[in-house]
Amino acid sequence: MEPIIKHTGNTGVVPRVNVDTDQIIPKQFLKRVERTGFGQFLFFDWRFLANGKDNPDFELNQSHAKDASILIADHNFGCGSSREHAPWALQDYGFRVIIAPSFADIFYNNCFKNGILPIRLDEEQVYKLMENGKDEVYEVTVDLQNQNITDENGFEASFEIDPYWKEMLLKGWDEISLTLQYEDKIGQYEEKMNV
Repeated sequence: MEPIIKHTGNTGVVPRVNVDTDQIIPKQFLKRVERTGFGQFLFFDWRFLANGKDNPDFELNQSHAKDASILIADHNFGCGSSREHAPWALQDYGFRVIIAPSFADIFYNNCFKNGILPIRLDEEQVYKLMENGKDEVYEVTVDLQNQNITDENGFEASFEIDPYWKEMLLKGWDEISLTLQYEDKIGQYEEKMNV
């Protein structure tokens, strides 16, 4: 996975509570076995009209939110089913960081496992970010090493992260990569045990 150390990017705002994984990636698109190719279906029912054209009212279709790599969301983002396709779709669309007051637990952990940094901030801080990014291009910098978020106008917030997941994201490791760090020891054990 690509490491996340310090990421500066445009924000996209989805100010809706209880966004579930079926809204993030509807069930009819879960036919792929690869992790890629889901971004085109992200928020499908909100992004597109019945005729297949972009829904001009959906927040991420606004011109200022194009190419956003940091998603600003509301409470309980990622609730519903435990489908891992939800972070796959968000990552494939281009999001590297999601900032919200709260996340569903399984979704929150699936983000880390798939190279997305989910950040919990106080509601007041999240709503400030939403306000700044709802109508115009709004860039923020997320510094994982120092665990803070800044913008050019003086916004600053710090965030907490489990040290294990911080190291995994900083190094760009997934759980397989972590296991491979012990390949020599695994080989020595197998040789000793005559496996």
